[in-house]
Amino acid sequence: MNEAKLIRLYKEVTGCEPDTIVELPSSGSNRRYFRLYGKTSLIGVFGTVALENEAFIYLSEHFVKRNIPVPKVLAVSADRMAYIQEDLGDGILFNEIEKGRNTRVFGEEERRLLKDTIRLLPDIQFAGAVGLDFDKCYPVAEFDKRAIMWDLNYFKYCFLKATGLEFKEDRLEDDFERMAQVLMRSSSSTFMYRDFQSRNVMIQDGKPWFIDFQGGRKGPFYYDVASFLWQAKANFPDSLRAELINEYVEALRKYKPVDVEYFNDQLRHFVLFRTLQVLGAYGFRGYFEKKPHFMQSVPYAIENLRCLLEKPYSEYPYLTEVLNQLVNLKQFADERKKHTLTVKVISFAYKKGIPNDSSGNGGGFVFDCRAVNNPGKYDRYKPFTGLDEPVIKYLEDDGEILTYLEHVYSLVESSVARYVERGFTNLMVAFGCTGGQHRSVYCAQHLAEHLNRKFNVKVELIHREQNIEQTFERK
Repeated sequence: MNEAKLIRLYKEVTGCEPDTIVELPSSGSNRRYFRLYGKTSLIGVFGTVALENEAFIYLSEHFVKRNIPVPKVLAVSADRMAYIQEDLGDGILFNEIEKGRNTRVFGEEERRLLKDTIRLLPDIQFAGAVGLDFDKCYPVAEFDKRAIMWDLNYFKYCFLKATGLEFKEDRLEDDFERMAQVLMRSSSSTFMYRDFQSRNVMIQDGKPWFIDFQGGRKGPFYYDVASFLWQAKANFPDSLRAELINEYVEALRKYKPVDVEYFNDQLRHFVLFRTLQVLGAYGFRGYFEKKPHFMQSVPYAIENLRCLLEKPYSEYPYLTEVLNQLVNLKQFADERKKHTLTVKVISFAYKKGIPNDSSGNGGGFVFDCRAVNNPGKYDRYKPFTGLDEPVIKYLEDDGEILTYLEHVYSLVESSVARYVERGFTNLMVAFGCTGGQHRSVYCAQHLAEHLNRKFNVKVELIHREQNIEQTFERK
């Protein structure tokens, strides 16, 4: 019966019946999509809710008139449960940036697509809102306090409670109220896409097109920026997020003046809110509906949340406390260990050979300390190591080793920052000197403490010739 509807609609548009109908893979919703081949290729859609279909059909027609790149709806069934739209092909932005998502190194073409996409976002938000009848949006016309509380409770009941974490519901609700107040100070008459993410952007002839906007409504533009840049499995490094925020802000200036400091401060709150909302969705779709795609996304969203909490949200003290407990639950902490960087720092004597990288990567840094003045040539320092005050004072009073370490820090820090961004798990740094006792020990000790303090990474320190091992854990 459904196929018969699509055949009739296809014939209404093209004048002939399709040769073949192929169902496309399902997404997170209950909507079903088909590709109809024949005189031309078109997409057929079955929705389960007539009002949701009406919202998409209306919005598509409106955005086409506003010259916004969306698929045009060509024919609709009498019961409004099925329709035919343009076929934009199979290019999904999420797939087009797959290499970058997997490696956290985004190539030139991937960056171009992302920048083109986010520069288009203000057009659908602002130009798309002109003349738009928000009463036709589904399921609600506007992002308001009630909608905020729905999403926060979605997170609470479908994700937080499902983890088994104990919390005081009244105190959590107090912070939810405060968050609603913060978010609502950004209310505007713009179109809020709501589910703006790389899976909902098609790429045709190298240009982005917007799809799946039927859940949009009147609301603040910050929400879509948070949704796109903190999409769980997009896996954007912070440096790329910063670039894309700058691109968005410049495009936004076409429609309104922007106070960058206020923009970034307010965006933080929407990022936290959106992260909680998607965790609620992952909980419902994954824990309750048993859809594996959503379960696979949970660790990425938890890692986003963990990074957000590194800068405390003082406005929501109890919520922050609960979220810190959440990200440190065993089931999430164990997953994180698989992607946590450990830096191994070793001091050694060249005459006994350069240490092997036990991780199997065969890389890392080996620094030669033998050009630095050697306290070991003086009898009074021979009983000591680079951990002892007399040797430390000698090396630091001389000053050579301090300059040397400045250069070492610069080189190693850049690698650690990129390793953390890319999710690498092992880096080795070795310092060698003649006897592996004074200069190399001093340098290894100071670098280990410096990296643990600055990057909060786990550091395993080994003074090989002294049989001393020390571990600096993440705080």
